[in-house]
Amino acid sequence: METNYLHTINSPADVKKLPLEALPELCKEVREFIIHELSHNPGHLASSLGTIELTVALHYVFDTPHDKLVWDVGHQAYAHKILTGRRERFHTNRQFRGLAPFPTPAESEYDAFIAGHASNSISAALGIEIAHNLEGDPRHVVAIIGDGSMTGGLAFEGLNNASMDKNNLLIILNDNNMAIDPIKGGFTQYLVDITTSAKYNRRRWQIYQWMLRHGWIKESNTGRWRVLFNSIKTFLTKQPTNLFQGLDLKYFGPAGGHNVLELVRILNEIKNHKGPKVLHIITKKGKGYEPAEQDQTTWHAPGEFNVKNGERLADSGKLTSPGGIPLWQEVFGETLLELAKEDPRIVGVTPAMPSGCSMNIMQRELPDRVFDVGIAEGHAVTFSAGLAKEGIIPYCNVYSSFLQRAYDNIIHDVALQNVHVVLCIDRAGIVGNDGATHHGLMDLAYLRPVPNMKIAAPMTEEDLKQMMRLAKDMTGPIAIRYPRGRSQQWNLPPVEVGKGVLLREGESVAVLSLGAIGMVVEEALDEVFRRKHIQREFQHWNMRWLKPIDEGILRFVGRNYRTVVTVEDGMTEGGLGSAVAEYMSENGYRCCVMRVGIKDQFVEHGSTKELYQMLHLDKDGLCEYLLSALEK
Repeated sequence: METNYLHTINSPADVKKLPLEALPELCKEVREFIIHELSHNPGHLASSLGTIELTVALHYVFDTPHDKLVWDVGHQAYAHKILTGRRERFHTNRQFRGLAPFPTPAESEYDAFIAGHASNSISAALGIEIAHNLEGDPRHVVAIIGDGSMTGGLAFEGLNNASMDKNNLLIILNDNNMAIDPIKGGFTQYLVDITTSAKYNRRRWQIYQWMLRHGWIKESNTGRWRVLFNSIKTFLTKQPTNLFQGLDLKYFGPAGGHNVLELVRILNEIKNHKGPKVLHIITKKGKGYEPAEQDQTTWHAPGEFNVKNGERLADSGKLTSPGGIPLWQEVFGETLLELAKEDPRIVGVTPAMPSGCSMNIMQRELPDRVFDVGIAEGHAVTFSAGLAKEGIIPYCNVYSSFLQRAYDNIIHDVALQNVHVVLCIDRAGIVGNDGATHHGLMDLAYLRPVPNMKIAAPMTEEDLKQMMRLAKDMTGPIAIRYPRGRSQQWNLPPVEVGKGVLLREGESVAVLSLGAIGMVVEEALDEVFRRKHIQREFQHWNMRWLKPIDEGILRFVGRNYRTVVTVEDGMTEGGLGSAVAEYMSENGYRCCVMRVGIKDQFVEHGSTKELYQMLHLDKDGLCEYLLSALEK
């Protein structure tokens, strides 16, 4: 695309060379560039469209990378990438071996901190700010928090600490009233209700600057004057000091987030102000592209689309494929609604992902029994524990990588009390283009050591339905983990707690798989037969449960097989392979256990197909593992 300015921008230094009046046109060109690129290389569209003016203003005012910008969440940062030397490579964004999906310091010196999960920016930016102060090298540090991230508890912990320690941190609250879905909760309404007008704050700032220039006050004693200003404001508006001011954080706003010239003016005015401060800006997710403005949830990550008419292209977001095979999340959503209609004790709990996990299916019909608690995974788990303690049966759905943030809550609040919480763990295993921050590879390993925890992994659509139904009548905590993408179908015997099922008879090597990857094992066994015409060498068990594990299968395998292969789409350390190896060792079985899964590594971004191939967990890779096991 032809541009007047964007093609000349190879670093923020080039942005700073532009005349101020050129910035609106640069914003327009960045917006058109993002829309064009994401139309055929899908990514997070709406969030980044909402922060273009802010991004341009930040790089125009601050001296990056010497000054530090900490993004939260990374959905907002595409314009940042484009202006920091990655425009020419932006077409590789989220692709295998291409640009990372979120800011990451390993990719660029302009990325001050990794930004895959929400609510970490204030804590991280405060640490960066104080570190430079300790080194005698003070710099401007800015935390940009938005897309619902302020509902996370870590953000409030950071605010509290920022108010206590000596620092000059600038926190920019990008208030668009959205995460992926509209944000719920009291804090969101609180932001709506803040009555401090932009006009009032501008006048207060002007008076404050005038008093500084004329020597009436000094920076060292501005705290007393801030108290005076807040008292005057409370008297005039009959409203109390807002939360940020109550924490002794200087508050500016709310300001319009789509007027780049005004943002430049405000940032220049406040950047040298001593002490921690909050700039509250109002933005619109999807700004500048009408389809995204009208349906912000769908256009958070819309897939491929036609720029001219806003039509989303083939299978971009359809819940079912042409063959009618549903997504795993849709199976969960439909089954949860069915169970909830049967049992009034059942409720759904999700941390800001009702559409992402398909709990919105139940939400539409039984809205009073679905609780979207915002981006607050730890709270979601402990809230569920409170419900369960009083006889409610919560199905708490959290993405696998996000559940890591609630580990203490799982142990202390759920497992220790042995309360009946059903953890439905979506996006387990490799999730694709969102990369290392989003792959769900740790859950089996970190949940298995937790006392009282039961862990199941369905291989098929029917498995998931039956596990969810069984979970209703069980006791204590139950975790059911399933992957992203299309579910799989195969007629198997009914699910029993702690019992696996035999899929294939064989004489030389026992293969034990857990979860949906069992279907890939079956494809690999067919490939072994095609290559070597070997049909009766491999016995294949679908374990179904990691805990309690089927010891009957393990005893049979230990007595009858010298070689055992375990296959899982999680970390090999601590998961199924470790459980099997421990059992064999502790019970004196002298068999070789080959653990197949993810070794000690973080997995990069790319398509699911590319990543499974890279990890040798696709059909061909597993075929090679199986043949090597046969040689043993």
